[in-house]
Amino acid sequence: MGDDTKLFGSATGVGSLPGGDAREAAKTVTGSFEDFPFLAELPARGPGADMIGRTVGMLVDLYAHVEPSGWRISDRPGRDTKRARSWLGEDLDALEEFTQGYEGPLKVQAVGPWTLAAALELRGGEAALGDAGACRDLVGSLAEGLHGHLAELRKRIPGAELVLQLDEPSLTAVLRGHVRTASGYRTYRAVDRQVVESALREVVAVHDGPVVVHSCAPDVPFALLRRAGAAGVSFDFSLLTERDEEPIGEAVEAGTKLFAGVVPSTDTALSDPGGSVMGVRTLWRRLGLNPGTLAESVVVTPTCGLAGASPAYARAALAHCARAARSLADNPE
Repeated sequence: MGDDTKLFGSATGVGSLPGGDAREAAKTVTGSFEDFPFLAELPARGPGADMIGRTVGMLVDLYAHVEPSGWRISDRPGRDTKRARSWLGEDLDALEEFTQGYEGPLKVQAVGPWTLAAALELRGGEAALGDAGACRDLVGSLAEGLHGHLAELRKRIPGAELVLQLDEPSLTAVLRGHVRTASGYRTYRAVDRQVVESALREVVAVHDGPVVVHSCAPDVPFALLRRAGAAGVSFDFSLLTERDEEPIGEAVEAGTKLFAGVVPSTDTALSDPGGSVMGVRTLWRRLGLNPGTLAESVVVTPTCGLAGASPAYARAALAHCARAARSLADNPE
């Protein structure tokens, strides 16, 4: 296996877990993935622990508060931002406790610039997405905030090789002009692909280690993400269509890691671990790729975050990912 295998473990989670106990979550994650733990997110705690709120808490010189419609930009940090920061601190404390002496890859997640722009409202209630200047401010603030967040993690877990995951579930909708305005009657204009790519590149450049972009929506723009500097793409494997096959083949040949979401993220009966990765093996054969490269090209994950699962299923799904990855390494054919 190449050096790349060191940068990533063979299986990990996407981000969110059910429940609200940070120590319990850190214990589950580090117990499930000895070679690729991640900083769990626990949205059940409420606003500020959700994906958008958590990232809002990381922004520099940009603040937001919760309105009935979602997060809205405000002039100063209020209790919603403070709550988001305090929960993140709690999660970091818990992870630090359970990763004493850990050396190896460790994944942390934040919302990417375009999903943030589609979700954050300006003072008038419309999304930042509709305002090019607001989007630029958001990109700068996010880049600076992530820089600080990663520095904090390096201090707390010095042996970790940090992998930054940017969550971009709205990216395809942004590129296609499918994001609805506040009234719901119109959609925002599609953002030019080069503008999208250059903003992503700016945020990706903040980290001197690998950056993975995650989207559990259909039609993930693999080629664009690769050009923006993503070392890996995380996606829901069940949503792939034939259209995606060529870009995936090109991505693998260019050395991009595939974080293949093959284990369902809500409660269901789990198949045998080998069965979970059967589709990945089949895809490899169809693309004419060398089966020997499977284990080093693919990281096994759930299809999306596990916030909607029961705690028992979430634990089973994470353990299942680790077993499925082993099956892939042992029997690539």
